[in-house]
Amino acid sequence: MNRLVAVVGPTATGKSDLGVALAEELDGEVVNADAMQLYRGMDVGTAKLTLRERRGVPHHLLDVLDVTDTAAVAAYQREARDVVERLLAAGRTPVLVGGSGLYVQAVVDDLEFPGTDPALRAELEAELAEHGPAALHTRLAAVDPAAAEVVLPSNGRRIVRALEVVALTGKPFPARLPTSGAPRYDAVLLGIDRPTAELDLRVARRVARMFAAGLVEETRELLARGLREGRTASRALGYQQVVAALDGGGDLAAAAADTVAATRRFVRRQRSWFRRDRRIHWLDGSGPDATAAALRHVGS
Repeated sequence: MNRLVAVVGPTATGKSDLGVALAEELDGEVVNADAMQLYRGMDVGTAKLTLRERRGVPHHLLDVLDVTDTAAVAAYQREARDVVERLLAAGRTPVLVGGSGLYVQAVVDDLEFPGTDPALRAELEAELAEHGPAALHTRLAAVDPAAAEVVLPSNGRRIVRALEVVALTGKPFPARLPTSGAPRYDAVLLGIDRPTAELDLRVARRVARMFAAGLVEETRELLARGLREGRTASRALGYQQVVAALDGGGDLAAAAADTVAATRRFVRRQRSWFRRDRRIHWLDGSGPDATAAALRHVGS
């Protein structure tokens, strides 16, 4: 019986290549779970596989948004589950690949994403701008103590969302995500990681390749398409550093160094996120054959 295979872990560990290899071995197709690879034109800076690198394996949910669109995990959940269920019904193996933890969990866990109220959101964001996150966090602690324990007092965006959900639903904000229990689609969760020093070096080399491959030119093209107005796309690593450099006099060497530092911090946040999930079978990306090790877990 076919099942969903998820390949997760930090940036630059080799997820994309492993996903293609597994899809080839399992008669499968890849489903993207990287929030920034949803965007058309964001190719170099997101290390999106080229058509040649995909080796004929179909890839889903790449290049589905314009940079002016806001990525929404609720919409992604609907679309990704639709793809997964169509593949399973056709006897194919969906291989979910990406390092956006919430997007992965939106597919494999029973997460619900309440809607939003633009007027309420605007009111809360205005209060955040005027009074700062600490004041709103105090209010959250009064209406939802459990959420306040998990949401950082400095994370204004998440505090606003928590207050919005409580106000709209009358229920607590689901701040703690599930990390146990059977995943949907009988999924097997595979994590790929590498020693920190090795991964730091791989990040530096990846960023250097991106700048050499035209990240600056790609960013200029995206600015012409409205990158600055994109609430999600404009925050993408690499692009935001290049935009800052272009705005500030063009110190691209500093932009590259800042991208390396920011990506290394992001790697550590990804590692912390995924390591909480005890269901994930971890693979050493620097080992001799990660694909064979992954296939052993899929077959177990």
